[in-house]
Amino acid sequence: MKIAILFGAKSYEHEISIVSAIAMQKVLKQELLYIFCDKDRNFYHIPVDKLEASCITKGKYKKFDQLFIRRGGFYKKSLFSEKRIDFTILLNLVHGGDGEDGKLASILEFYDIDFIGPRVEASVISYNKLFTKMYAKELGIKVLEYQLISKDNRDIEIPFPFIVKPLRLGSSIGVTIVENRDEIDYALDVAFEFDNEVLIEPFIKGVKEYNLAGIYSDKFELSIIEEPKKEKFLDFNKKYMDFSRTKQILKADISEELEEKIKESFKKIYNTLFRGALIRCDFFEIDEEIYLNEINPIPGSMANYLFETFSSTLNSLYRHLPKPREIVIDYKYLHSIQSAKGK
Repeated sequence: MKIAILFGAKSYEHEISIVSAIAMQKVLKQELLYIFCDKDRNFYHIPVDKLEASCITKGKYKKFDQLFIRRGGFYKKSLFSEKRIDFTILLNLVHGGDGEDGKLASILEFYDIDFIGPRVEASVISYNKLFTKMYAKELGIKVLEYQLISKDNRDIEIPFPFIVKPLRLGSSIGVTIVENRDEIDYALDVAFEFDNEVLIEPFIKGVKEYNLAGIYSDKFELSIIEEPKKEKFLDFNKKYMDFSRTKQILKADISEELEEKIKESFKKIYNTLFRGALIRCDFFEIDEEIYLNEINPIPGSMANYLFETFSSTLNSLYRHLPKPREIVIDYKYLHSIQSAKGK
């Protein structure tokens, strides 16, 4: 089995995607092939032994084969024709915009390329924090109180302290905790650098947070539950370390009852919407109730550190990818009209 890892693309999380891609060399036992999408959305085939940070930052990748998407895969130009790049399955490892907002999922589905990752609807729901909360509430899963703020309306109704987040961004980029009125303008200005809309939520000091990742093959295959170590919240610097993690961590010391609540919430969220993807859900525990914090449809380093057998988990997911509905186009309707008109 050969896995093509697609990474990079035009996103605020471009560099994080590179770190995740490099980490895969340490955790995946399958043969790997790397496809880098640069900021101009050009694709390049980077040999595994050449993949390092400087290959990207210094533009060395441009000396390698440029690729083009066609039906069924990626192709490179040969002397007299085009040659398809050989791989078994593609892993979408593009964090943030392009990868998690549905753009790449649309392209991959349009060109009939088999891939591991969220499909279009799953991307849209999980990328937009407002849609995520609406989805969770529809499933009966609790979420924190929230308020949507735009550049034209900065009237905040949620009491201090609260947390300000760009609506469509991950990795804690642009996130600020606000504890008093003097800090509001700065926090909003930071968030608005990354998005035209931001989400306001209460900031609960000392809240218990738990992370769980998993897939659905012919059954649910779930990781261990992690209780991430944090101070106020997991800022970008702390999360950045997660993207390069390759060693399994210790399981959270929690009761069987709490573990079951978290797992059942995860299963409800994954549902059929996220079939074909390995996702990580981050939960809060407040007064013995489980709240969804966020859905990570393409988690940093694919949350490999939460699984005992990460490679076999991806194999299992590959064997049970959702199949697109076959649509037969036979022009019966147009033929019937032509026949009726005598043509």
